[in-house]
Amino acid sequence: MLGRVPDWLGWMRDAEHARRVGILARTAVFAGLPRRLLARLAVQLFEKSYAPAELVFAEGDPGKGLFVVLDGEVEIVRETLQGPQRIVTFGPGTAFGELALIDDLPRSATARATAPTRLLILYRTHFEQLVAGDRSVALLVMRNLLRLLAGYVRAASVPRPKPEAVAGSAPDGEAATAVR
Repeated sequence: MLGRVPDWLGWMRDAEHARRVGILARTAVFAGLPRRLLARLAVQLFEKSYAPAELVFAEGDPGKGLFVVLDGEVEIVRETLQGPQRIVTFGPGTAFGELALIDDLPRSATARATAPTRLLILYRTHFEQLVAGDRSVALLVMRNLLRLLAGYVRAASVPRPKPEAVAGSAPDGEAATAVR
């Protein structure tokens, strides 16, 4: 009897489930979560396959969830005056779209599969259930999200010129201001 696993725990013997848990454990949003919670979360994620060039979401679409790349590759593209600009490419074991877990704003870029791709999707409602169920989990995941967002802000920051370098360059002798 000790060696038998109840039927309802059959997912524990599933190699694909174990792979998903491993990928979630390496994903920055879920870093530090106990494996038992990751295993429970992995069952709640929706899997979807995408063909090359198929849109995952378009810039301006409503943000509904976070995506984790199981297999394949996804490029993030933003429209500019010069045409589409590739921002980043995500491969297996990476996640994108985490801003949708935080706010209801539209997507800020387009995500498109560049190869046959399988994604796990964590919808905001499942995320809210995850963090509502355990205060320590909520704090850990929110801290991870804040670290990611802080990294984005730092990466996007433009160095400001020194005040003495721009003094007098604005009309009426006012100091020019850097990008806001």
